Amino acid sequence: MNKNQKKQCVSSLQETLQGKSLIVIVKPNAVTVAESTRLRRDMRQENAGYKVAKNTLLRLAVKGTEFDCLTPLLTGTSAIAYSEDPINAAKVICKFAEENEGKMQIAGAWMNGSLLTSSSVHALAKLPSLDELRSNLLRLLIAAGTKIVRTINEPMARVARVVGAKA
Repeated sequence: MNKNQKKQCVSSLQETLQGKSLIVIVKPNAVTVAESTRLRRDMRQENAGYKVAKNTLLRLAVKGTEFDCLTPLLTGTSAIAYSEDPINAAKVICKFAEENEGKMQIAGAWMNGSLLTSSSVHALAKLPSLDELRSNLLRLLIAAGTKIVRTINEPMARVARVVGAKA
């Protein structure tokens, strides 16, 4: 790779990381091409991404940015998983790491300005995603409205049932 290609790769990595809420550093020790392809497909389905890059290029990409705290995690073979929703990438990576035990370890992560440990990423993966939270909130709002309508209509319904029984 010549110097211009490296510059392009670094700028591409910087563009990729911009606007992300979660960046997970993983160590893919013995991940096969097929497994990596499946992981990328699963990440795309969850609006997340996964890239393998040289540590020197990753260090250059995060140098002087808000992601600079990730530099100590960039040792050995490294890859990054990222998403705009802070839960999606963590869920997919943790699921993949559990299914393929020993093939991938989570080194740590960056989330909205703070460095997370591997155990924090696993805890984050257990939380419901933003879409799940929205659907739960919507379900609660709809249920409350339905209960109010039933409460208002119940006295009239009782009168109608009594009149119907007497007729």
